[in-house]
Amino acid sequence: MPTFSAYDGTELAYHEKGEGEPLLCLPGGPMRASVYLGDLGGLTAYRRLILLDLRGTGDSAEPEDPATYRCDRLVDDVEALREHLGLDRVDLLGHSAGGDLATLYAARCPKRIRTLVLVTPATLAVGGAMTVEDRAEAAALRKDEPWYPAAATALREIAESGAPSAGWDAIAPLTYGRWDAAAQEHRARSADQKNARAAEAYYGEAAFDPPATRTALASLKAPVLVLAGAYDGGPTPARAAELAELFPAGVRQVQPGGGHFPWLDDPEWFVRRVAGFLAQD
Repeated sequence: MPTFSAYDGTELAYHEKGEGEPLLCLPGGPMRASVYLGDLGGLTAYRRLILLDLRGTGDSAEPEDPATYRCDRLVDDVEALREHLGLDRVDLLGHSAGGDLATLYAARCPKRIRTLVLVTPATLAVGGAMTVEDRAEAAALRKDEPWYPAAATALREIAESGAPSAGWDAIAPLTYGRWDAAAQEHRARSADQKNARAAEAYYGEAAFDPPATRTALASLKAPVLVLAGAYDGGPTPARAAELAELFPAGVRQVQPGGGHFPWLDDPEWFVRRVAGFLAQD
């Protein structure tokens, strides 16, 4: 397992899968170990995945200063990884909350980005947010599923009062395109893969300056793919389109039947779109 030293001396780990040109992958959660990304549906047939364990997650060490868990502080860890790998420019992929981190990196280091792939990304870095209406809109697409009544009830409770943990469990099927055995196993492993303390700090106060980030992204020349799932509530396809429009060379793709982890729902579709996008450079 390769490691490198971050700017403050924290030892960070990453995992390599596949062969070919490297693709740096930033996990979501927030602060979930990169193992949940797997091989991104078989993307390893086209790229060498560099799966970063963010500080305090997976095989990476915990920092002395917990304030360094904040999303904007983690940009320096991504840059340290680029330098460690000896890459002048990078192909960068961010999933979910990792999309905010990837977005901040692109805004701060635009000349280091060759291509940027944002998979069902969070959008807080640019002033976006997942609304109650977005969740309800996405959930309504699943109204014929046997688990839908419990999920709909939980969504209402969360909107009204921030439901207890059981409520979050009830809406778990909404984050997958298919709530099958593989999805349920993927979900069951999530608690052990996440650093709850770090997650609380990830979106800490002053982590983002959306106006400044939007201004910086307007000059990013690199191609950007924003990939949304048709069933995902965060972001919905409409919100993903708004994000893509912030980039001069941004495009949106919507995976039919895809949830928040689209590489699990239709690996062939996901890999074909992402690999094809990366190959255009």
